[in-house]
Amino acid sequence: MSESESLETLLLVDPELEFLDWSTKHLAAKGLRILRCDDAGKAIKVIEKTQVSVVVSAISLQPFDGMELLGRIRLQSPDTLVILTAGFPTTGQIIEATQKGAHDVLRKESLSFELRPVVESALQTVEDRRGAAGPAAEVPSQDGRVKIIGVSRALQDVFKLVGRVARSDAPVLISGESGTGKELVAKAVHEYSPRRQKEMITINCGAIPENLLESELFGHEKGSFTGAIAKRAGRFEQADGSTLFLDEIGDMPLSIQVKLLRVLQDGTFSRVGSNEVLKTDVRIVAATHKNLAAEVSAGRFREDLFYRLNVVELRIPPLRERPEDIPLLAEYFLQRITRKNGMARIRISAEATASLASHHWPGNVRELENTMARACALASSQILLPADIPLASAPAKASAMAQGLDTLINSAPSDTPMLEWFSKQLVGRLLDRTGGDLKDAAALLGIELAEMKRILSK
Repeated sequence: MSESESLETLLLVDPELEFLDWSTKHLAAKGLRILRCDDAGKAIKVIEKTQVSVVVSAISLQPFDGMELLGRIRLQSPDTLVILTAGFPTTGQIIEATQKGAHDVLRKESLSFELRPVVESALQTVEDRRGAAGPAAEVPSQDGRVKIIGVSRALQDVFKLVGRVARSDAPVLISGESGTGKELVAKAVHEYSPRRQKEMITINCGAIPENLLESELFGHEKGSFTGAIAKRAGRFEQADGSTLFLDEIGDMPLSIQVKLLRVLQDGTFSRVGSNEVLKTDVRIVAATHKNLAAEVSAGRFREDLFYRLNVVELRIPPLRERPEDIPLLAEYFLQRITRKNGMARIRISAEATASLASHHWPGNVRELENTMARACALASSQILLPADIPLASAPAKASAMAQGLDTLINSAPSDTPMLEWFSKQLVGRLLDRTGGDLKDAAALLGIELAEMKRILSK
């Protein structure tokens, strides 16, 4: 803690006496005065009478919750930093708390190793900015509809960043492997923004042929090309005053990138076949599973467009980096699948959960969802066992993979490039395994359906 001569004041607010006792001892430090109370009403009275540097408050409080307490503190004492705690803070709580000015949102089970450094950071921030900056404006509460499942610190950090960037109009670039939930995060950015009254417009840049993508984005005039039987508004016109989500921006052809850059620079564009200059007010959120910096180096993506898009980057961690989210996601998918299909409730055994946790998940959340759907369809009882979820353990899988690769390499014909031959073998095996279902095969490969179709076309 800070050892400055001026005494800093920390206020603890929690209905549990045991927690107040523990946190008081855990945070005790020279130069720090710790106050405590067990409800939000008492906390406001303390704030009225005392200059409090940092508040650590539970979200679940009486007579009003910690979110309302945060808002009142921000109005009454804008320089006070507030840290909220909850057993399992939801996506909406984390984003809303960040928008309303919370310094951080912590899970209670992680407080033993996170609370002290976060409080120390907050106290240092108070000391550094004392007398230097004016009060921050309060951000109103939002009613977001997006539901992203996860309690991992990595995912919660994403939620907090969403809360910070949502209210601005700065372009956002969402990066992450296929199947990590980039579109859900894009929806969260939109639904917590001032543009939420209008629907977010989405276009997948990798799923539309180059000769049609320009028309899809900017619209066209009647007769401007074969098949243009009527004038049509493009996505930029449809998204005026809202958010345009450009999914898989890394697959956008260079010829279209030039036109997109113009819109980002001055908000103007022209329909295909027209010289009329139109203006639009659109917030751009883009997503990609590719490394755009590497694509720029390879000459496949414009450097100037990359920097225009990458004002704020949100990286979505792959599922293997947040294993604590796997049981929650598996249970969520089980409930959703059984409810949708009118099935009796299916539970998952601890052994099956451990089997899921040991898997690498190259297809991320999408692969997990497909796995749970297949498990529900093939389940022999109301409890899923490891046998119902055919995932090999990591060591056995690695050994089998090595043997399989050796066999393939040894059997490869000498008159065909090995990579080309191996790709054909792999795609063929996956299609056999999925019964010809391209979407499932793409999920197993961890790629988008459009990319799978391109591989097949070769």
